[in-house]
Amino acid sequence: MTITERQNLILDKIIEEYIASAQPVSSQGLEKKYNFGISPATVRIEMQKLTETGFLYQPHTSAGRIPTDKGYRFFVDNIIESNFRDFDDKKFFEEFEQIEKVIDDSLKFTQLLTKNLASASSSLALSYLFDKDFLWKEGWEEILGEPEFKETEYISNFTKLLKSFEENIRGFEVPSKIQIYIGKENPFPKARDFSTIISRCYFPKKQEGILAILGPKRMAYQKNISLIDSLIKLLEKY
Repeated sequence: MTITERQNLILDKIIEEYIASAQPVSSQGLEKKYNFGISPATVRIEMQKLTETGFLYQPHTSAGRIPTDKGYRFFVDNIIESNFRDFDDKKFFEEFEQIEKVIDDSLKFTQLLTKNLASASSSLALSYLFDKDFLWKEGWEEILGEPEFKETEYISNFTKLLKSFEENIRGFEVPSKIQIYIGKENPFPKARDFSTIISRCYFPKKQEGILAILGPKRMAYQKNISLIDSLIKLLEKY
């Protein structure tokens, strides 16, 4: 379903605000922060249209809006189609230079690389080496700090998702380019509240493997897609 350019802009800003705050986004808050060049009433009408067409959801009558899976998918597809920018976090690349010092120890290199990926993405990061059947994960401290993880059921479902990921990764058909699974798109059970960014890659010495980021659907897609893409390009040099 197509939406107007104005609705696209409003949807983008709502998703960006929700990613940053984890709180439903109200029309009043949106109007105060952004100059859309239209009246407050028109902003409310456009938000209502986006809700009626399934891009937004209103958890309570008096609450603001949050993105649906459909809204997130539209947002992510726009990021991919716009040729997302390279990741430019100076600290990340400085830490990668330190990781390079253990490049001859593939397991140690993978562990440190995964830890760096988790820290930069504020998500759970996983790396898998096919020939060594070695899976490493990092980022519990980062992921458990997200507000969604205050709920016991949420933690339980995430643990089940991770267990399923670990059990099936060896036979999972991972594409050669970055793939983003949002909510029910995930090929794993108990994943309706989470998103996965995953891709095949080549670790040093041309060892084929997988890089993945798992986290709430309310993740920083622009940053994390760029992060995975930039990391894959770095690894290709070895």
